[in-house]
Amino acid sequence: MTAADGDLRDTIEAAFGRRGDLTQADLAGLAPDIEAGLAALDRGELRAAYPEAKDWVVDTFVKKLILLSFLTGRSTLAGAGPGQPRTFDKLPLKFEAWEDADFQAARLRVVPGAVARYGAYIAPGAVLMPCFVNVGAYIGPGTMIDTWATVGSCAQIGARCHISGGAGIGGVLEPIGEQPVVIEDDVFIGARSEIAEGVRVRSGAVIGMGVFLGRSTPIIDRASGEVSYGEVAENAVVVAGTRADARQPGISLYAAVIVKYADAGTRGRTALNDLVRD
Repeated sequence: MTAADGDLRDTIEAAFGRRGDLTQADLAGLAPDIEAGLAALDRGELRAAYPEAKDWVVDTFVKKLILLSFLTGRSTLAGAGPGQPRTFDKLPLKFEAWEDADFQAARLRVVPGAVARYGAYIAPGAVLMPCFVNVGAYIGPGTMIDTWATVGSCAQIGARCHISGGAGIGGVLEPIGEQPVVIEDDVFIGARSEIAEGVRVRSGAVIGMGVFLGRSTPIIDRASGEVSYGEVAENAVVVAGTRADARQPGISLYAAVIVKYADAGTRGRTALNDLVRD
């Protein structure tokens, strides 16, 4: 959103500050502003976090907007249709009113069983297999969200990524200042992996099958022995592992291990298939 939207930001910030005291009249007056903000999220003009000088900046306004929408919105019944689930929610499904021309213009492939809530942005060339994408999420161009994968609220996923079957990308609406999960460009997330608690996965990284990453998960570089937390280095290839507990050497605790950095062979095994995006 641009500087011209400063009034909208001011309105949302003020309303959130006194959210416990809002009357029904206040909520009714706020509803058009909430809708304008959600529409900007849906179009990708507003993001819960955005890159800046190789870092990521959290826009807390987005979380406040979404949380206030739960006050202004009223659950309604969505009409079921072929391949469309019946829902009762405060947010409609993203594609509920879309026609053929809308999909053609957006250049999306949406397989039956894919569910995306309004307020999630999905860029051209993306593919949604039967999966779930929550409000505030951002899916970059050419990215595939595979079968039974979930993308949580406000999660940021870059271009040309593959989020494999059953993988979970955590969402975050609270605490307000918490950073959402960020998956940068050209990342491969293996099946049944879980990335949560604001972890950042840098460009080109490969996360093996069944890797669990939270902010307290030690990430150990096998070559150097260096231990880090909360961020996977660029091009790192990470698998699930263990390390001995220094206080109890007979006990091994879970850890993620960087076994190498991606090379041509790794890229060949994780390369995207343009045919499924055509």
